[in-house]
Amino acid sequence: MQADVMWGSRWSENSLAMARVYMEAVCRKQSLVCLAADRSTMAELEQLIDEVGPYIAALKTHVDLVDDWSPDAWSAFCSKAADADLLIFEDRKFADIGGISRKQMSGIYDIRSWADLVTAHLISGPDIVDGLQAGWSDVGRQGGVLLLAQMSSRGNLLVPDYTGNVVSVGKNHAGVFGFIGNGSRPEELELLRKAVGDGKLIWTPGVNLAVGDGEMGQRYGDPREAVLAGSDCIIVGSGIHKAADPAGQAKAYADASWNAFVERCE
Repeated sequence: MQADVMWGSRWSENSLAMARVYMEAVCRKQSLVCLAADRSTMAELEQLIDEVGPYIAALKTHVDLVDDWSPDAWSAFCSKAADADLLIFEDRKFADIGGISRKQMSGIYDIRSWADLVTAHLISGPDIVDGLQAGWSDVGRQGGVLLLAQMSSRGNLLVPDYTGNVVSVGKNHAGVFGFIGNGSRPEELELLRKAVGDGKLIWTPGVNLAVGDGEMGQRYGDPREAVLAGSDCIIVGSGIHKAADPAGQAKAYADASWNAFVERCE
C-alpha cells in the first residue's frame, strides 16, 4: 500500500516530516494503533514490544513512570522499539513557555534524543511548539507536537471554545503534527475533523473494543467509529496490555483500525 495514495490529501497537505513517517508506518504495518505502554518497569515495557510490536505503529510512553529507569536501559529499549518499526510518543503534556519547554526536552530524561512525538497543552501560547521543536533541533533530530484539543476523561476543562482556539492556532503552525481528540464521542470527533481540515492528523485515546466506562473517569468508544469519524490513530492501553492474550488483542485492534481506514479511503 502506497502511503501517498492511501492518505491522499493528508499526505500532500501535511509538510511535517514526522507526519509522513507515521503515515508510511501505518501502511507498512496495516495498523493505526498506538499502544499506551503505561508500565512501571523496563522488563514490562520490553515484553510489550516482544508481544505486540508487529501489530502497532507507535508506542506511547510516560518515561517518568518507570521505577527502574536508567539511561542505558532506556537507550536499549528505544533501539528495540526502532527495530520493531515503532515510533515513540512521549505523552509528557508540556504546558510551559517556549524557553522552559526547550529545556525540559533535555534534562535527565533527554526526551529530545529519543522521542519522535510529544504532547503539549497550548495554554501558554504557540511559543511552546517553537520551544519543543528547538529541543529536537538542538540534537539534530526532527519530531512532531500533538496539541491536546479534546480529552476523553469526564469533567475535563477543554471546552469547545478552548478547543476551537487550539485548532485555529495549531493547524497553521508548521511544528504541529496534529491534535489529540476524543475517541469516546464520534460526534465530537467529527466536528474536530471538520475544524482541523486535512492538513493535520488527529490521534484519539478513549477507544476500546469493549465500549463503556473504564477506571478513574475514562470513557471508551468504538475504534471503527473513531477512525470513520476522522481519527488517524487510535491510542489503546489496557484493552491490549491487560488482555489475557495481548498479541491477539493487538491484532484485533490493528484489523479494526485498518479496515475502517480502508473503508474511509474508498
